[in-house]
Amino acid sequence: MQSAHITVTGFVQGVGYRKFVRHEARSLHIVGWVRNLADGTVEALAVGEKEHLETLIEACKKGPFLSQVDNVHVEWDETEEKFEEFGIRHE
Repeated sequence: MQSAHITVTGFVQGVGYRKFVRHEARSLHIVGWVRNLADGTVEALAVGEKEHLETLIEACKKGPFLSQVDNVHVEWDETEEKFEEFGIRHE
């Protein structure tokens, strides 16, 4: 299955960004996770059909209303890792 490791920089913490990504991913039938990192970025691992992943990446570039996205970095790969849904990690 195709996967995208996404790193988002900008004003993306404390503005509902993770919930936004989870909502978008679930609506596209994408599984995986999203989390905040200590350096102020948001990281996600999204697994699904490539065209759905591309749609999610475009949504990540916009973000929710209060966010300000500076950059979205994507690393494409294939994964055997299995997820049941798209969730928010709190680690």
